[in-house]
Amino acid sequence: MNQLALMKVLLAPVISEKSTGLADNENRFVFKVRKDATKLQVRKAVELMFEVEVDSVQLLNMKGKAKRFGRLAGKRSDWKKAYVRLKPGHEIDLSIS
Repeated sequence: MNQLALMKVLLAPVISEKSTGLADNENRFVFKVRKDATKLQVRKAVELMFEVEVDSVQLLNMKGKAKRFGRLAGKRSDWKKAYVRLKPGHEIDLSIS
């Protein structure tokens, strides 16, 4: 895959209490990724964008929640989440300055 396509694999970091704890304690970071992304694509995209070495990648398909809009029933879109563990000595700074 070329670099332009790899840069489109990662959509956004997931910032939550759980993901912040994982980043601090276990050096694992959570990203929202494209639904068709593979583990190898996520690994290469993180290594390219953040200049770190990736130890492992776990992917999860997240089902969209059912929501109501007044009388109409609706559903949020399904999405994919990636847990990325970095090798010791590597770090990603996701803080907003």
